[in-house]
Amino acid sequence: MLLARAYHPVEGCSRPRLCYITKEPGSGLGLSIIPIEGKRGHYRLSPVGDGSAERAGVQNGDRLIWINGVMISALTYAALSKMVKKCEDHVTVLVIDSRSEESYNRLRLPIIPAFAKTHNLPYRPKTLHLTQGPQGYGFLLRQEKLRSGRIAHVLREIDPCSPAETAGMEDGELVLAVNGEQVEDAEHEGIVSKIRQSGQQVTLTTISIPGREYYTQLGISPLLFYEDQIPKREQFSKPPPLHHEGHQNPAHPRLCVLQKEGSGFGFKLGCVQNKPGTYIGQVMAGSAGERAGLCEWDVVVEVNGRNVEEVYFDEVVRLIKEGGTPLRLLVVEGIGYEKLRNTRQTSGLKTSQTLSSNKVPDASQDDFV
Repeated sequence: MLLARAYHPVEGCSRPRLCYITKEPGSGLGLSIIPIEGKRGHYRLSPVGDGSAERAGVQNGDRLIWINGVMISALTYAALSKMVKKCEDHVTVLVIDSRSEESYNRLRLPIIPAFAKTHNLPYRPKTLHLTQGPQGYGFLLRQEKLRSGRIAHVLREIDPCSPAETAGMEDGELVLAVNGEQVEDAEHEGIVSKIRQSGQQVTLTTISIPGREYYTQLGISPLLFYEDQIPKREQFSKPPPLHHEGHQNPAHPRLCVLQKEGSGFGFKLGCVQNKPGTYIGQVMAGSAGERAGLCEWDVVVEVNGRNVEEVYFDEVVRLIKEGGTPLRLLVVEGIGYEKLRNTRQTSGLKTSQTLSSNKVPDASQDDFV
């Protein structure tokens, strides 16, 4: 559940902002959307002073990236205006200032919610730390089908004065993670087993049903903007490679050896649409990938000794899934990879040599492995 937003991919630039704007009587969203001349599908924003949009974090001159989960780059101004008018009482937009947008584009990095700061989002996941009592934790976990059709794991029948009630559990909340491990798509019996195997203590990450539906409509995971730090059940024997300012050797490749576990290797791949090359899009907390030292935005150079810089996403996924365990990934930090490309150090890479040239990903496709 470690997410890319924890890492600043562009030094000296501001992160995108995800802003939740509510309509107000008389003034609406308090926002004007203005096409940028000569750039189709590019729009700048002009918020009304002290209006709803400005209070939600929108700044004058911001570039609009997407609205309610829809990328606006392919939308005409008429289609965009129609979409805004159809919004009921609120809208969620992803924006970035013009200078930062230029820097992201120059490095061919995508501007996505994973990097965003959030402003005024209406729903947040929460952490429940439970210590087992004489009668257990004091709640029932049910598998239910929501009105949206999604199958969810719902907390029910919370006993008065139980550890669950004391921790702040509310009837009808959905379980997103157990001990920091995402479980939304897991089998119900497997989630119950994880809770029981936790011993005397368990940490649950939950969200309300309306909250889950909100993120579903946006097409993003509620865990993407989860601020609380979930205690890890295992600690590193040594610190993992740093991926932020202060990384001592950002351009040096690292060989990460992963042992497959019940939940897989615990990382998510991303790629540039219709182009070769893959990167690490997400690393689950406490997973084999995290313990091996993988970090978000690592560029994958080799899979089990085979160079994959010019290999397409589906083939890389196949190599990983069919490669067995242990899995050996040769990776390099994203900005370091870009620096090597810019300095044209293009000899073939074997663990400690330089990298052949390629582009840092600019759009994502992903798959958990």
